[in-house]
Amino acid sequence: EGALEDVTGENDGLWEESFKAHRDSRPHGPASVGMDVDFLASKHVYGLSERASRFSLPNTKGEGVARDEPYRLYNLDVFEYDVTPDRAHQALYGAVPLMLSHAATHSAGLLWLNGAETMIDVEDGEGSKRTHWFSESGVIDMFVLSSSSPAEVQGQYAQLVGTQFLPPIFALGYHQCRWNYKDEADVRQVDGQFDEHDLPYDVLWLDIEHTVGKRYMTWDKHLFPNPEQMQEDLATRGRKMVVIIDPHLKADNSYAVYADAKRQGLFVKNKDGGDFEGHCWPGASSWLDYLSPQVRDYWASRFLPSNYQGSTTQLYTWNDMNEPSVFNGPEITMQKDLLHHKGVEHRDVHNLYGFYMTMATQAGQQLLRPGRRPFILSRAFYAGSQRYAAVWTGDNMARWDHLEAATPMLLQLSMTGIQFCGADVGGFFGNPEPELLVRWYQSAAYTPFFRGHAHIDTKRREPWLFGDAVTNQVRNALRSRYRVMPYLYSLFHHAHKTGQPIMRPLWMEFPKDEATFAMDDAFMLGPALLVKPVVNAGVNNLDVYLPGGAEWYPFKANLYKEVGTPGGGEQKRGFMSLFKGGGAKGDA
Repeated sequence: EGALEDVTGENDGLWEESFKAHRDSRPHGPASVGMDVDFLASKHVYGLSERASRFSLPNTKGEGVARDEPYRLYNLDVFEYDVTPDRAHQALYGAVPLMLSHAATHSAGLLWLNGAETMIDVEDGEGSKRTHWFSESGVIDMFVLSSSSPAEVQGQYAQLVGTQFLPPIFALGYHQCRWNYKDEADVRQVDGQFDEHDLPYDVLWLDIEHTVGKRYMTWDKHLFPNPEQMQEDLATRGRKMVVIIDPHLKADNSYAVYADAKRQGLFVKNKDGGDFEGHCWPGASSWLDYLSPQVRDYWASRFLPSNYQGSTTQLYTWNDMNEPSVFNGPEITMQKDLLHHKGVEHRDVHNLYGFYMTMATQAGQQLLRPGRRPFILSRAFYAGSQRYAAVWTGDNMARWDHLEAATPMLLQLSMTGIQFCGADVGGFFGNPEPELLVRWYQSAAYTPFFRGHAHIDTKRREPWLFGDAVTNQVRNALRSRYRVMPYLYSLFHHAHKTGQPIMRPLWMEFPKDEATFAMDDAFMLGPALLVKPVVNAGVNNLDVYLPGGAEWYPFKANLYKEVGTPGGGEQKRGFMSLFKGGGAKGDA
């Protein structure tokens, strides 16, 4: 009894613990659950997005590990994330508790359906991979997937969590974004320069500075006096606009979105039952409790033009900072003892917050445009988020190692169901050199989501600002994207119907070729195109592994020339490796 009450001091941390200046009351005491799972006859495991590690997950225990620390699933706002081997294991913006394994004779998967903070250790066993799973709270709700085929495992997973939403076709084109295009004149200038330089694109984005003091669903009328006209003008050329809408609402009773939510009691509560207040971009803010159906209905209603003045049916949504990010919170997020709908602690559902926000945003877009398909981009996600939103890899950097990391990160996302995914072209932080920018456009042209984006403190980097040679190379990359759009749209339809990934590892198509099992520097776009990006400066020659059992042809588009015999090719500045597979695929 003394131990339960913790009056002896011998159980410090069981009932209450501190992280820097934050104290977690832990009113229910320790509640961890865990289990050991072996993946038999397997040398490789994959999944556990999101992190910047290799696609084949390195061990966390045993000889030669880069860092003796388990993989963590805990959605966090990570500033300038690290891609070096000893830090790449760190948790990032989303969490999918799915692990996959593959061997020449079989594939398997494990879905650990728990929204709390979760840790997973990986080590070698006798002819197997041994894993240890443990979550801070909740129950063991575990699904085992198994088949002789990786495609069938993906299908089984899709039956559990749902399939990729089928996006409107404009969303598959190129998206141009910056924090921030500063006013309507800037928007007109950027849009006009794309046409003047014959650069195809479909969507122009606005970041947080378009609002009145970071009050989302508002327009700064000094900078954007005619937002409806601006959106309709873009639409005359077949283009759309996306604006950012984050979950933190500025604590200001003159701000209708906040005031109405406060009056109805729709915010996340602190442990004592009052509205939680923290700090984010607008300063003092509160967060809607999207786990509540009433809150999701309220949020959806805010997208109607009668509530969201300045919006039109040409406007789509970007949900950022929805891990959720709280600038003055522990690890820049919410305290675990905050309370949600029906008294559920935040610790039990932390990784689900962004999932439910995008569910509510999708409902809002359906109210705004009945019968038309929505488009939403989200930074945070969970298993099943593919039903509602596309995802990007967050705050990457203008460095070659971040370009290199993009392919394994996107393979990891794709194979855990988050199939409409991409990395910001050029890197969000920093200023890319022209060669890096060109190589990034060339690579991203063949990833499911294709957007250029940059931080407010970076130099402007629109494609025409680097001289004619770079503009020509970027134009070719953009045109190559539009050349494969019919094929890409077919892949999205197939993903929507069957759950099969759009961007996939080579072993998905060549499951018996063991040389591909650890390979993550190349990928298949659907069953037909093999892409190997150039990810190092000054590279003019590149070896390309072409699996046996298929005939391979250089894929010829304006960007490409014939690259020679299978296995390698010349990679001059205008070119990269892209091959088309033909004929039946058999054993390597």
